Amino acid sequence: QRYAIDPDKIRRELGWQPETSFEDGIVRTIEWYLTHQEWVTQVTSGDYQHYYERMYGGR
Repeated sequence: QRYAIDPDKIRRELGWQPETSFEDGIVRTIEWYLTHQEWVTQVTSGDYQHYYERMYGGR
């Protein structure tokens, strides 16, 4: 099953318009991840999860 975003409701009710096209946004997102590989490694290593458990675990 395929899911697609339908922005009609948010446009109609809030007058929202995207500032970036999907195509440009996906390219910019990929470029960001490629230039921030150290951050990606840190947040996917498990250390990030341990930090959150340590800081917010009992809440």
